[in-house]
Amino acid sequence: MQATKRKISNPNESLILVNSHDQVIGYETKEKCHQGNGLLHRAFSIFIFNDKKELLLQKRSSEKLLWPLHWSNSVCSHPRKGEEDQEASRRRLVEELGFHTQLQFLFKFQYHAKFKDIGSENELCSVYLGKINSPRVVQADYHEIAEWKFVALDNLNEDIRNHPHKFTPWFKLEWQRIQDQHEIEIKNLLNTSLP
Repeated sequence: MQATKRKISNPNESLILVNSHDQVIGYETKEKCHQGNGLLHRAFSIFIFNDKKELLLQKRSSEKLLWPLHWSNSVCSHPRKGEEDQEASRRRLVEELGFHTQLQFLFKFQYHAKFKDIGSENELCSVYLGKINSPRVVQADYHEIAEWKFVALDNLNEDIRNHPHKFTPWFKLEWQRIQDQHEIEIKNLLNTSLP
């Protein structure tokens, strides 16, 4: 589905630099955090499911510096200076997809991925799960999201196997770990009724 128009990102927003133990060591602009090999900073990823046991994927906007027009998890972004991860994840869910839902923390991991000669993601990333009842609540921001869709999990896994280049590297890492280590949490979420 297509997205709507709001401008919510800024290359000059101040991100949180950390060491590998997640201790804050400073702040830097989003732009500088992603140049070259990147500076290690906090990030988060959100995985939103529906009652049909499908996952909401987004195709990153063509305006994105890194991995434009690649499919990824429902939301991926950064806490800003002065924000905690959970606060930032709730904010960004509304900004990018236009709705609120309860989010469950799953795990935190560090990864590094370079995109051509343009820049890198170098992140300590917190991963969250959530669920919505209806796709009608989704109002995606087209500056962030070119397209979005719900996809059945078996179809997603087949697509990743056959076309891994279509997906962002962090999404593939996170999705594999979710399936390998967090099957119970996913089953519990999918079997939970929302108010």
